[in-house]
Amino acid sequence: MLRSETDGDPARRAKALKGLAAYQQAGRPEKQDPAPVIAQVGRARIRDYGGEGRPVLFVPSLINPPSVLDLSLHNSLLRWLATQGLRPMLVDWGEPLPEERDLSLAGHVEHLLLPLIDALPEPPVLAGYCVGGTMAVAAAARRALPGLVLIAAPWCFSGFPDVSRIGLTDLANAAEDGAQQLGLFPIEVLQTGFWKLDPARTVGKFERFAGLDPASEAAADFVQLEDWASDGPPLTLAAGFELIDALFGDDLSGKGEWHVAGAPVKLADIDCPVLNILSTTDRIVPATSAAPIGERLVLGLGHVGMIVGGRGRRALWEPLAEWLARLPSDR
Repeated sequence: MLRSETDGDPARRAKALKGLAAYQQAGRPEKQDPAPVIAQVGRARIRDYGGEGRPVLFVPSLINPPSVLDLSLHNSLLRWLATQGLRPMLVDWGEPLPEERDLSLAGHVEHLLLPLIDALPEPPVLAGYCVGGTMAVAAAARRALPGLVLIAAPWCFSGFPDVSRIGLTDLANAAEDGAQQLGLFPIEVLQTGFWKLDPARTVGKFERFAGLDPASEAAADFVQLEDWASDGPPLTLAAGFELIDALFGDDLSGKGEWHVAGAPVKLADIDCPVLNILSTTDRIVPATSAAPIGERLVLGLGHVGMIVGGRGRRALWEPLAEWLARLPSDR
């Protein structure tokens, strides 16, 4: 990929390769201790980030680890919210098992997310990020909640333009035999698709990294974020292929309805305030795929940058905290 994107410019290629080597050789700090577990259902757990006030349960995507919401001590949406009169919590999905091969996205909601919500002493606000937001919509249609936050959450999958150009179907087909044998869907299929969305950006970030002081905070942040982006457990077989199919359809079922707990999920069934955060420059989850629901906060930040980027605190963290503070206390 580096070669194809830098053909005709040996200097760029050399700089990008230098940055890639620097990233590979960079030291890694000790990982911070995970937040304590306060509820568990099967492999899924709720981690508590402390704080006083309204509970807010963040539902991350099944793709990549949930740690992007708690990337480092100085760049953690969850730890910051705990200082803002809120009690943030995080769903940690854990690592799926081969015997869960048939557990779909709806199954994750029905058998893991809803029981976790029910295990809490009071209903939380749900805040779903990426596909976690898709699942949070379904949960909010099944439970009475004080509020729902959607962050870069796909719902109208027909809003994904030109996904065929990144070759997801070919990647999934190539991986299918091995996935069927393992009973798990390799996360590398989706990660490779993400890289193909903008290969020039991938090259450019390693060029920029080559110019950073290896001892700087910026370099450490880059390494942490790249490690996160390259990490993550596999998906269940059903959930992985369901996501691939959804990107080429207009919903998660192919029939105009997504069934969870025996009934179709309808946006009209959500009876709580909704904050719908989306971005016009998100290349992974385009704004055109957002659910037509709630109060919209429209950003101009990337899918990951809105959470951990330098402008994320002012653009997303602070408006989110302000919206949560305005929620009625009797819900």
